[in-house]
Amino acid sequence: MKIDSIELRKIFLPYISPFKTSGWVEDGNYGIITKINAEGFIGWGEAPAGLEPWYNEETTSTAWAVMQEILVPILLNNEIKSPADVDKLFEPVRGNKIARAGLEFAVWDLFGKINNLSLSKMLGGVRKQIPIGVSIGIQDSISVLLKLIETYLQSGYRRIKIKIKPGWDVEPVEAIRKKFSDILLQVDANSIYSMNDANHLQKLDDYDLLLIEQPLAHDDIFDHAKLQKKLQTPICLDESIVSPQHARWAIELQACRVINIKPVRVGGLTAAKIIHDMAANATIPVWCGGMLETGIGRAVNAALASLDNFKLPGDISENRRYFKKDIVKNPFMMNNDGTITVPDAPGHGAIVDEDFLDEVTLEKLIIKTSV
Repeated sequence: MKIDSIELRKIFLPYISPFKTSGWVEDGNYGIITKINAEGFIGWGEAPAGLEPWYNEETTSTAWAVMQEILVPILLNNEIKSPADVDKLFEPVRGNKIARAGLEFAVWDLFGKINNLSLSKMLGGVRKQIPIGVSIGIQDSISVLLKLIETYLQSGYRRIKIKIKPGWDVEPVEAIRKKFSDILLQVDANSIYSMNDANHLQKLDDYDLLLIEQPLAHDDIFDHAKLQKKLQTPICLDESIVSPQHARWAIELQACRVINIKPVRVGGLTAAKIIHDMAANATIPVWCGGMLETGIGRAVNAALASLDNFKLPGDISENRRYFKKDIVKNPFMMNNDGTITVPDAPGHGAIVDEDFLDEVTLEKLIIKTSV
């Protein structure tokens, strides 16, 4: 397959309310939407980078530059026979995982439409519905946090995740457990702690947590292995797992008992599937994290989470959890049993509202194949 053209769009889609983590606050999605045209079909992707390099080293600006200058020319100048070819073509490019994934997703969507196959089926998914959880940022008070949790539980979410940081960890967890003793609960530290906090983090063992996500440095595996030996609570690695190689290191070092797979963080679905299979072989459960994506990225995540080893509810909440209006015409709605239905339409299934996409577009670039 030869690609005819690739379109890039910087967008700003505001969140209903700011999302606060241990290290930064985000007010909306500043990602890049990708659109690939080939053989009369269109594939859509998303690179949900942020304005600043707080989650990882990538930003909207860096992703835009590497797409325009490096990645798009690679795709336009090569014959692509399968979506897996994209991972191989991008292999010489170091880092820039979010940028790479944003284009790879569009190629997967394109091939699904050309071959009349859903993304879930192409990946080997086995579920038609997947359980979902909700991620709650750091709040102004414990009372506000408890009210939010009650609202989400009444809505049907199966699992609650809260962001934590020093000074906002044991106390809110204890309050949650007193009020909601039986809920599935996990915490996410976003790399804010160090090994000096090990004794303090041990206090979380008293509250029957599913896991503590990425307590130590974003690029660390070694110290996480030491910390896991000190904790009964399973450590889940997120930011540290940027490739199948890093997943293998973490598994062999026993640095975690759970892995959060975000396809954008590892460079795309091809790498995500490899990590999934590797973790399954090691009997380590995985779950699908989120980057507060639009409906495009959520559809990709839902397809991935339909694979067998996604044992825990993912962060694929309803679109309206974050956006008053999304750029897709078919946003995810939660079923009565706390699940969402995996799209079975060709490709990832997201139907883009191009008129509204125009309204939230900050910059647009179309690059065509040279004749």
